[in-house]
Amino acid sequence: MPREQAGTATTEVPATVASDDRQELNRWRRGFTPQAEIWNGRLAMLGLSMALLSLVLVRLLASA
Repeated sequence: MPREQAGTATTEVPATVASDDRQELNRWRRGFTPQAEIWNGRLAMLGLSMALLSLVLVRLLASA
């Protein structure tokens, strides 16, 4: 088993990916798959953005 460096992902997508492969990565798949990790990251960023936006709005409305 090869040694892994800290902070490296084992499911990297090459820069020269065919269009069919890119569509495959956007499909909704369950389990520990690269597709699930991509959707997990997207939904996490959406949640963080919504939380930050709501905090900013509450601050602006509370000071008015």
